[in-house]
Amino acid sequence: MDRQTFLHHLDELLEVPTGTLKGPEALSSLENWNSIAVVSYIAMVDEHYEHSISPRQLGNCKTVDDLLNLVPALKN
Repeated sequence: MDRQTFLHHLDELLEVPTGTLKGPEALSSLENWNSIAVVSYIAMVDEHYEHSISPRQLGNCKTVDDLLNLVPALKN
């Protein structure tokens, strides 16, 4: 999965129109970024990348790019 596919999955997870998320968006500005989205994000990364994300790592994320950078296969 590449960056665009990852963003597409995140669009779906957050129930925003496809192509909405680009990367620099603040998580605090996303209406559907909540505890359910956090659990869904952890599951998505585990399912698609076989990579575990800890709640502590997520707690340090401020932007969509930060979420993307948690996945070793997607780091820029």
